[in-house]
Amino acid sequence: MSQSILEKYAELLCNYCVELKEGDKVYIQSSTLGEPLVREVYRKALQLGAIPEFNLSIREQERIFSIEAKTEAQLQHLPTLQKTAMAEFDAYILIKAPFNLREQTYMTPERSAIRQKATAPMQKNYFDRAGDRSLKRTFCMYPTLGQAQEAGMSLEEYEHFVFNACCLFDPDPTGSWLQLKADQQHIVDLLNSKTEIQYQSPMMDIKFNTQGRTWINSHGTTNMPSGEVYTSPVEESAEGFVHFNYPLLFEGHEMEGITLWVEKGEIVKWDAQRGKEVLDKIFTIEGSRRFGEAAVGTNTRINRFTKNILFDEKIGGSIHMAIGQSYPQAGGKNTSAIHLDMISDMTQGGVIRADGTVIYENGRFTF
Repeated sequence: MSQSILEKYAELLCNYCVELKEGDKVYIQSSTLGEPLVREVYRKALQLGAIPEFNLSIREQERIFSIEAKTEAQLQHLPTLQKTAMAEFDAYILIKAPFNLREQTYMTPERSAIRQKATAPMQKNYFDRAGDRSLKRTFCMYPTLGQAQEAGMSLEEYEHFVFNACCLFDPDPTGSWLQLKADQQHIVDLLNSKTEIQYQSPMMDIKFNTQGRTWINSHGTTNMPSGEVYTSPVEESAEGFVHFNYPLLFEGHEMEGITLWVEKGEIVKWDAQRGKEVLDKIFTIEGSRRFGEAAVGTNTRINRFTKNILFDEKIGGSIHMAIGQSYPQAGGKNTSAIHLDMISDMTQGGVIRADGTVIYENGRFTF
Protein backbone atom coordinates (compact mmCIF):
# COMPACT_ATOMS: atom_id res chain seq x y z
CA MET A 1 0.00 0.00 0.00
CA SER A 2 1.25 3.48 -0.79
CA GLN A 3 2.56 5.95 1.77
CA SER A 4 0.26 8.63 0.34
CA ILE A 5 -2.83 6.55 1.19
CA LEU A 6 -1.69 6.12 4.79
CA GLU A 7 -0.98 9.84 5.06
CA LYS A 8 -4.49 10.61 3.75
CA TYR A 9 -5.89 8.05 6.19
CA ALA A 10 -4.07 9.66 9.13
CA GLU A 11 -5.22 13.10 8.03
CA LEU A 12 -8.83 11.93 7.90
CA LEU A 13 -8.67 10.19 11.29
CA CYS A 14 -6.98 13.03 13.15
CA ASN A 15 -8.60 16.07 11.57
CA TYR A 16 -12.07 14.87 10.58
CA CYS A 17 -12.88 11.90 12.79
CA VAL A 18 -11.62 13.05 16.19
CA GLU A 19 -10.90 16.73 15.41
CA LEU A 20 -7.60 16.82 17.29
CA LYS A 21 -6.68 20.18 18.75
CA GLU A 22 -3.50 21.47 20.34
CA GLY A 23 -3.12 19.98 23.81
CA ASP A 24 -5.56 17.09 23.25
CA LYS A 25 -4.42 13.83 24.81
CA VAL A 26 -5.07 11.03 22.32
CA TYR A 27 -4.81 7.29 22.96
CA ILE A 28 -3.97 5.23 19.85
CA GLN A 29 -4.57 1.49 20.11
CA SER A 30 -3.69 -1.20 17.55
CA SER A 31 -1.59 -4.32 17.04
CA THR A 32 2.01 -4.48 15.84
CA LEU A 33 0.61 -5.24 12.36
CA GLY A 34 -0.97 -1.77 12.34
CA GLU A 35 2.34 -0.02 12.95
CA PRO A 36 2.55 1.66 9.49
CA LEU A 37 -0.75 3.50 10.07
CA VAL A 38 -0.03 4.08 13.78
CA ARG A 39 3.18 5.82 12.78
CA GLU A 40 1.38 8.21 10.42
CA VAL A 41 -1.38 8.92 12.95
CA TYR A 42 1.27 9.56 15.62
CA ARG A 43 3.07 11.93 13.24
CA LYS A 44 -0.11 13.82 12.33
CA ALA A 45 -1.20 14.10 15.97
CA LEU A 46 2.13 15.68 16.88
CA GLN A 47 1.90 18.08 13.93
CA LEU A 48 -1.49 19.20 15.25
CA GLY A 49 -0.05 19.88 18.71
CA ALA A 50 -1.79 16.91 20.35
CA ILE A 51 -0.23 14.65 22.97
CA PRO A 52 -0.35 11.07 21.62
CA GLU A 53 0.29 7.81 23.43
CA PHE A 54 -0.17 4.36 21.94
CA ASN A 55 -0.38 0.68 22.77
CA LEU A 56 0.31 -2.17 20.33
CA SER A 57 -0.84 -5.70 21.07
CA ILE A 58 1.34 -8.63 20.00
CA ARG A 59 0.67 -11.78 17.99
CA GLU A 60 -1.54 -14.25 19.90
CA GLN A 61 -1.82 -11.95 22.91
CA GLU A 62 -5.51 -12.79 23.39
CA ARG A 63 -4.82 -16.52 23.03
CA ILE A 64 -1.95 -16.47 25.51
CA PHE A 65 -4.01 -14.52 28.03
CA SER A 66 -7.00 -16.83 27.56
CA ILE A 67 -4.91 -19.93 28.25
CA GLU A 68 -2.44 -18.72 30.86
CA ALA A 69 -4.42 -16.26 33.01
CA LYS A 70 -5.59 -18.42 35.89
CA THR A 71 -6.28 -16.14 38.87
CA GLU A 72 -9.19 -13.76 39.39
CA ALA A 73 -6.68 -10.97 39.97
CA GLN A 74 -5.32 -11.50 36.46
CA LEU A 75 -8.78 -11.64 34.90
CA GLN A 76 -9.96 -8.56 36.79
CA HIS A 77 -6.92 -6.41 36.03
CA LEU A 78 -7.61 -3.51 33.67
CA PRO A 79 -4.82 -2.19 31.39
CA THR A 80 -3.51 0.92 33.14
CA LEU A 81 -3.10 3.16 30.10
CA GLN A 82 -6.43 2.14 28.58
CA LYS A 83 -8.28 2.66 31.86
CA THR A 84 -6.71 6.10 32.29
CA ALA A 85 -7.39 7.04 28.68
CA MET A 86 -11.07 6.09 28.86
CA ALA A 87 -11.43 8.25 31.99
CA GLU A 88 -9.20 11.21 31.25
CA PHE A 89 -8.00 11.53 27.63
CA ASP A 90 -9.64 13.74 25.01
CA ALA A 91 -9.55 11.34 22.06
CA TYR A 92 -9.31 7.65 21.28
CA ILE A 93 -8.34 6.10 17.93
CA LEU A 94 -8.70 2.32 17.69
CA ILE A 95 -6.96 0.94 14.61
CA LYS A 96 -8.10 -2.65 14.25
CA ALA A 97 -5.30 -4.76 12.73
CA PRO A 98 -5.98 -8.38 13.71
CA PHE A 99 -3.58 -11.28 13.34
CA ASN A 100 -6.30 -13.89 13.86
CA LEU A 101 -9.97 -13.29 14.56
CA ARG A 102 -10.36 -16.57 16.44
CA GLU A 103 -7.93 -15.97 19.30
CA GLN A 104 -10.67 -15.32 21.87
CA THR A 105 -12.18 -18.79 21.42
CA TYR A 106 -9.73 -20.11 24.02
CA MET A 107 -11.38 -18.16 26.88
CA THR A 108 -13.76 -20.34 28.92
CA PRO A 109 -17.27 -18.98 29.55
CA GLU A 110 -16.60 -18.81 33.31
CA ARG A 111 -13.45 -16.73 32.94
CA SER A 112 -15.05 -14.65 30.20
CA ALA A 113 -17.85 -13.76 32.64
CA ILE A 114 -15.30 -12.63 35.25
CA ARG A 115 -13.55 -10.52 32.61
CA GLN A 116 -16.78 -8.93 31.41
CA LYS A 117 -17.83 -8.02 34.95
CA ALA A 118 -14.42 -6.44 35.64
CA THR A 119 -14.43 -4.38 32.44
CA ALA A 120 -18.09 -3.25 32.75
CA PRO A 121 -17.35 0.01 34.67
CA MET A 122 -14.66 0.99 32.16
CA GLN A 123 -17.03 0.11 29.32
CA LYS A 124 -19.79 2.25 30.81
CA ASN A 125 -17.40 5.16 31.29
CA TYR A 126 -16.36 4.82 27.66
CA PHE A 127 -19.97 4.82 26.40
CA ASP A 128 -20.90 7.80 28.59
CA ARG A 129 -17.91 9.90 27.51
CA ALA A 130 -18.22 8.91 23.85
CA GLY A 131 -21.89 9.83 24.10
CA ASP A 132 -21.32 13.40 25.22
CA ARG A 133 -18.18 13.71 23.05
CA SER A 134 -15.92 14.46 26.02
CA LEU A 135 -14.04 11.50 24.55
CA LYS A 136 -13.77 11.97 20.80
CA ARG A 137 -13.37 8.47 19.40
CA THR A 138 -13.11 6.61 16.14
CA PHE A 139 -12.68 2.96 15.20
CA CYS A 140 -11.01 2.10 11.90
CA MET A 141 -9.31 -0.78 10.08
CA TYR A 142 -5.74 -1.37 8.92
CA PRO A 143 -6.01 -4.22 6.38
CA THR A 144 -4.31 -7.46 7.46
CA LEU A 145 -4.04 -10.91 5.93
CA GLY A 146 -6.13 -12.49 8.71
CA GLN A 147 -9.05 -10.16 8.05
CA ALA A 148 -8.68 -10.52 4.27
CA GLN A 149 -8.88 -14.30 4.59
CA GLU A 150 -12.04 -14.03 6.72
CA ALA A 151 -13.53 -11.80 4.03
CA GLY A 152 -12.61 -14.25 1.27
CA MET A 153 -10.28 -11.79 -0.47
CA SER A 154 -6.62 -11.45 -1.29
CA LEU A 155 -4.79 -8.89 0.85
CA GLU A 156 -4.46 -6.53 -2.12
CA GLU A 157 -8.17 -6.82 -2.88
CA TYR A 158 -9.06 -6.26 0.77
CA GLU A 159 -6.84 -3.19 1.00
CA HIS A 160 -8.69 -1.68 -1.95
CA PHE A 161 -12.04 -2.56 -0.36
CA VAL A 162 -11.14 -0.89 2.96
CA PHE A 163 -9.63 2.26 1.47
CA ASN A 164 -12.49 2.70 -1.00
CA ALA A 165 -15.08 2.32 1.76
CA CYS A 166 -13.27 5.13 3.63
CA CYS A 167 -13.30 7.37 0.50
CA LEU A 168 -9.48 7.49 0.54
CA PHE A 169 -9.24 7.25 -3.25
CA ASP A 170 -11.41 10.37 -3.57
CA PRO A 171 -9.62 13.68 -4.22
CA ASP A 172 -11.09 15.10 -0.99
CA PRO A 173 -12.08 12.32 1.47
CA THR A 174 -13.33 14.82 4.06
CA GLY A 175 -15.54 16.45 1.45
CA SER A 176 -17.00 13.06 0.55
CA TRP A 177 -17.95 12.38 4.18
CA LEU A 178 -19.45 15.84 4.55
CA GLN A 179 -21.56 15.15 1.45
CA LEU A 180 -22.80 11.91 3.05
CA LYS A 181 -23.67 13.89 6.17
CA ALA A 182 -25.79 16.25 4.09
CA ASP A 183 -27.42 13.39 2.18
CA GLN A 184 -28.41 11.59 5.38
CA GLN A 185 -29.68 14.61 7.26
CA HIS A 186 -33.13 14.50 5.65
CA ILE A 187 -33.41 10.85 6.73
CA VAL A 188 -32.76 11.55 10.40
CA ASP A 189 -34.95 14.65 10.24
CA LEU A 190 -37.88 12.51 9.10
CA LEU A 191 -37.18 9.68 11.56
CA ASN A 192 -36.91 12.15 14.43
CA SER A 193 -40.40 13.39 13.62
CA LYS A 194 -41.83 9.86 14.03
CA THR A 195 -42.28 7.60 17.06
CA GLU A 196 -43.29 4.11 15.84
CA ILE A 197 -40.85 2.23 13.60
CA GLN A 198 -41.49 -1.15 11.99
CA TYR A 199 -38.99 -3.40 10.18
CA GLN A 200 -40.67 -5.95 7.90
CA SER A 201 -39.48 -8.55 5.41
CA PRO A 202 -40.36 -12.15 4.60
CA MET A 203 -38.20 -13.04 7.65
CA MET A 204 -39.12 -10.36 10.19
CA ASP A 205 -41.88 -8.21 11.60
CA ILE A 206 -40.75 -6.12 14.55
CA LYS A 207 -41.95 -2.77 15.91
CA PHE A 208 -40.31 -0.43 18.39
CA ASN A 209 -40.94 3.03 19.80
CA THR A 210 -38.53 5.97 19.63
CA GLN A 211 -40.49 8.55 21.65
CA GLY A 212 -37.95 10.80 23.37
CA ARG A 213 -35.07 9.16 21.52
CA THR A 214 -32.82 10.66 18.84
CA TRP A 215 -31.87 9.22 15.46
CA ILE A 216 -28.22 10.01 14.80
CA ASN A 217 -26.58 10.81 11.47
CA SER A 218 -23.39 8.71 11.41
CA HIS A 219 -21.06 10.14 8.79
CA GLY A 220 -17.55 9.10 9.80
CA THR A 221 -16.82 11.01 12.98
CA THR A 222 -17.16 8.01 15.30
CA ASN A 223 -16.38 5.11 12.94
CA MET A 224 -14.33 5.06 9.77
CA PRO A 225 -15.91 4.01 7.51
CA SER A 226 -19.44 4.95 8.42
CA GLY A 227 -22.73 5.34 6.63
CA GLU A 228 -25.71 4.59 8.86
CA VAL A 229 -28.51 6.21 10.80
CA TYR A 230 -29.19 4.79 14.25
CA THR A 231 -31.01 5.20 17.54
CA SER A 232 -31.68 3.40 20.81
CA PRO A 233 -35.29 2.16 21.02
CA VAL A 234 -37.40 2.67 24.12
CA GLU A 235 -36.32 -0.31 26.18
CA GLU A 236 -39.76 -1.89 26.81
CA SER A 237 -41.23 -1.15 23.38
CA ALA A 238 -40.00 -3.79 20.91
CA GLU A 239 -42.57 -6.39 19.86
CA GLY A 240 -42.45 -9.14 17.26
CA PHE A 241 -39.73 -11.27 15.72
CA VAL A 242 -36.59 -10.54 13.74
CA HIS A 243 -34.29 -12.75 11.69
CA PHE A 244 -30.67 -11.85 10.93
CA ASN A 245 -29.38 -13.55 7.80
CA TYR A 246 -25.77 -12.37 7.94
CA PRO A 247 -23.35 -14.41 10.09
CA LEU A 248 -21.55 -12.72 12.98
CA LEU A 249 -18.54 -13.33 15.20
CA PHE A 250 -18.54 -13.06 18.98
CA GLU A 251 -15.21 -13.61 20.76
CA GLY A 252 -14.06 -15.70 17.79
CA HIS A 253 -17.22 -17.86 17.67
CA GLU A 254 -19.36 -17.70 14.55
CA MET A 255 -23.16 -17.68 14.59
CA GLU A 256 -25.55 -17.73 11.66
CA GLY A 257 -29.30 -17.57 10.97
CA ILE A 258 -30.29 -15.95 14.26
CA THR A 259 -33.98 -15.40 15.02
CA LEU A 260 -35.17 -13.49 18.08
CA TRP A 261 -38.71 -13.28 19.49
CA VAL A 262 -39.47 -10.17 21.53
CA GLU A 263 -42.24 -9.21 23.96
CA LYS A 264 -42.45 -5.85 25.73
CA GLY A 265 -38.85 -5.11 24.77
CA GLU A 266 -37.45 -8.35 26.17
CA ILE A 267 -35.99 -11.12 24.04
CA VAL A 268 -37.93 -14.13 25.34
CA LYS A 269 -36.86 -16.77 22.82
CA TRP A 270 -34.01 -17.25 20.38
CA ASP A 271 -32.68 -19.72 17.85
CA ALA A 272 -29.79 -19.99 15.41
CA GLN A 273 -29.04 -22.24 12.47
CA ARG A 274 -25.45 -22.39 13.72
CA GLY A 275 -23.92 -21.36 17.05
CA LYS A 276 -27.02 -21.45 19.25
CA GLU A 277 -24.89 -22.58 22.20
CA VAL A 278 -22.93 -19.32 21.89
CA LEU A 279 -26.17 -17.36 21.82
CA ASP A 280 -27.36 -19.21 24.94
CA LYS A 281 -24.28 -17.96 26.82
CA ILE A 282 -24.61 -14.43 25.50
CA PHE A 283 -28.15 -14.11 26.84
CA THR A 284 -26.94 -14.85 30.37
CA ILE A 285 -25.12 -11.48 30.33
CA GLU A 286 -26.99 -8.79 32.23
CA GLY A 287 -28.81 -6.36 29.96
CA SER A 288 -28.32 -8.52 26.86
CA ARG A 289 -32.00 -9.33 26.34
CA ARG A 290 -32.97 -5.78 25.35
CA PHE A 291 -32.03 -3.82 22.26
CA GLY A 292 -29.50 -1.04 22.65
CA GLU A 293 -29.58 0.03 19.01
CA ALA A 294 -31.68 -0.04 15.85
CA ALA A 295 -30.10 1.20 12.64
CA VAL A 296 -30.13 1.34 8.84
CA GLY A 297 -26.93 0.87 6.81
CA THR A 298 -26.45 3.35 3.97
CA ASN A 299 -22.87 2.93 2.65
CA THR A 300 -23.27 1.70 -0.93
CA ARG A 301 -19.49 1.33 -1.29
CA ILE A 302 -19.76 -1.56 1.15
CA ASN A 303 -21.55 -4.03 -1.10
CA ARG A 304 -20.35 -7.37 0.25
CA PHE A 305 -20.21 -9.20 3.57
CA THR A 306 -16.72 -9.45 5.11
CA LYS A 307 -17.21 -10.78 8.68
CA ASN A 308 -16.06 -7.40 10.00
CA ILE A 309 -18.81 -5.61 11.90
CA LEU A 310 -17.16 -2.21 11.42
CA PHE A 311 -17.97 -2.56 7.71
CA ASP A 312 -20.85 -5.05 7.60
CA GLU A 313 -23.25 -3.01 9.74
CA LYS A 314 -23.00 -0.18 7.19
CA ILE A 315 -23.82 -2.30 4.14
CA GLY A 316 -26.13 -0.29 1.91
CA GLY A 317 -29.54 -1.97 1.92
CA SER A 318 -29.27 -3.57 5.36
CA ILE A 319 -30.63 -3.00 8.84
CA HIS A 320 -29.04 -4.00 12.11
CA MET A 321 -30.11 -4.20 15.72
CA ALA A 322 -27.73 -4.52 18.65
CA ILE A 323 -28.48 -6.31 21.88
CA GLY A 324 -27.12 -4.88 25.12
CA GLN A 325 -25.59 -1.50 25.82
CA SER A 326 -27.50 1.42 24.36
CA TYR A 327 -26.28 4.86 23.28
CA PRO A 328 -26.71 7.65 25.85
CA GLN A 329 -26.42 10.24 23.07
CA ALA A 330 -29.55 8.72 21.51
CA GLY A 331 -31.36 8.72 24.84
CA GLY A 332 -30.84 5.00 25.49
CA LYS A 333 -30.96 3.73 29.08
CA ASN A 334 -30.08 0.03 28.80
CA THR A 335 -26.71 -0.90 30.29
CA SER A 336 -24.74 -4.05 29.62
CA ALA A 337 -21.19 -5.37 29.27
CA ILE A 338 -22.10 -6.32 25.70
CA HIS A 339 -23.11 -4.45 22.55
CA LEU A 340 -23.55 -7.00 19.77
CA ASP A 341 -24.76 -5.95 16.32
CA MET A 342 -26.84 -8.35 14.22
CA ILE A 343 -27.46 -7.63 10.54
CA SER A 344 -30.16 -8.46 8.00
CA ASP A 345 -30.47 -7.80 4.29
CA MET A 346 -33.44 -5.66 3.24
CA THR A 347 -33.01 -5.69 -0.54
CA GLN A 348 -35.36 -8.66 -1.10
CA GLY A 349 -38.75 -7.43 0.03
CA GLY A 350 -37.66 -5.39 3.03
CA VAL A 351 -39.87 -2.53 4.19
CA ILE A 352 -39.55 0.11 6.90
CA ARG A 353 -42.63 1.93 8.15
CA ALA A 354 -42.62 5.08 10.27
CA ASP A 355 -45.91 5.78 12.06
CA GLY A 356 -47.54 3.39 9.57
CA THR A 357 -46.16 5.03 6.40
CA VAL A 358 -43.72 3.18 4.15
CA ILE A 359 -40.45 5.13 3.99
CA TYR A 360 -38.09 2.39 2.77
CA GLU A 361 -38.43 -0.48 0.30
CA ASN A 362 -36.00 -3.12 -0.98
CA GLY A 363 -32.92 -1.50 0.54
CA ARG A 364 -33.64 2.15 -0.29
CA PHE A 365 -35.40 5.09 1.33
CA THR A 366 -38.36 6.19 -0.75
CA PHE A 367 -38.42 9.92 -0.03
